[in-house]
Amino acid sequence: MTKIHSREFALLMALLMSVVSFSIDAILPALGQIGRVFAVNNPNHVQWVITCIFAGMTMGQLIAGPLSDAIGRKRILFAGIAIYFVGSVLCYLTHSFELFLLGRFIQGIGVAGPYVATISVVRDKYSGNEMARVMSLIMMVFMIAPAIAPAIGQVIIHFSGWREIFLLYIGYALVVGIWIALRLEETLLPEQRLPMQLKAFQSGFQEVISNRTTMSYLLCTGLCFGGFIGYLGTSQQIFMQQFGQSGNTFSLCFAMLAALMGVASFVNSRLVAKIGMRRICMYGMLSIALLSFCFLLVQYSGVHITFWMFLLYASILFSVFGCLFGNLNAIAMEPMGHVAGMASAIIGASASVLSLILATVIGQLYNGTLMPMTWGFAILCGVSFLVMVNENKWLAASRVA
Repeated sequence: MTKIHSREFALLMALLMSVVSFSIDAILPALGQIGRVFAVNNPNHVQWVITCIFAGMTMGQLIAGPLSDAIGRKRILFAGIAIYFVGSVLCYLTHSFELFLLGRFIQGIGVAGPYVATISVVRDKYSGNEMARVMSLIMMVFMIAPAIAPAIGQVIIHFSGWREIFLLYIGYALVVGIWIALRLEETLLPEQRLPMQLKAFQSGFQEVISNRTTMSYLLCTGLCFGGFIGYLGTSQQIFMQQFGQSGNTFSLCFAMLAALMGVASFVNSRLVAKIGMRRICMYGMLSIALLSFCFLLVQYSGVHITFWMFLLYASILFSVFGCLFGNLNAIAMEPMGHVAGMASAIIGASASVLSLILATVIGQLYNGTLMPMTWGFAILCGVSFLVMVNENKWLAASRVA
């Protein structure tokens, strides 16, 4: 096996992370049809199609992380893809909404392997600002998935039906699995592996919770993703029901927003060495919180919120998110290089539990207006900003001491 080039490595890592994105975004235009086919009475319950995959991913990370440290990254990648394959087949075949949600949960367990292993592989090879730069490049390519996934889902729905989207998932998993087998080398050498023991998990957990920087940015990641996942769960209702847009318009706008995130990730990869990860994250959170509070004032003033006003607000949000996601992970993982797989699992699972709870609350509060989503972003990003300010003060004081 010839050594993989850095660009091919970034592309493969992005595609591995994109399994999650494709599993969410391609199905978004079909949520209304899924609700009708399965006779779901409460339209907000269809959001569980999105939250179930995050729930499975949360549980899967706690298993995949320790195993990746014990048996290597590639084996976890293969196991995750196989589980994802099973979940996709179940979703494609079932005629029960409960079994469909179970299939989505299994898909979530499966995608945890690629998600955890991808971050660990990057951490095995890079650290510090270089890791943030590589993660930003990966995120830039990764953003292509949400840009095209809803459009692909819309095309499949138009010509075949929403169930055939799961054939796309099956094929995607097979292609990525073959690519891993042929081109990706194992980045965790046997002598660097940690035994799969309860003591090792307890030790890794203690490492995470005792590190103030990791815990601070774990919390910020959970808060930030809580708002973002809450938006994803309600996006189809907002675009197609609240504002009466077509599936094609939904796909086009989603692609535009994802493209903005991709551009922002690229800009972040250029700026992170000059400005620093912490300053970008801190001011990014502050800008989202202030923008959201301003948008709330507009809504409470009685002004009629048009689709274009919402789209402008969402465009700014997505642009800032493109600068945040890679940096948040990089800062949280930076002190954890010696237990990368375990730490990635604990950080990812803990942040996911928090974000899933918050996203479910925001999604189930959806009432045909933008207020629950906007309040979510204002409060969660505002709290994240305060956490970051406090962590920066502590870090400065510890350096002086």
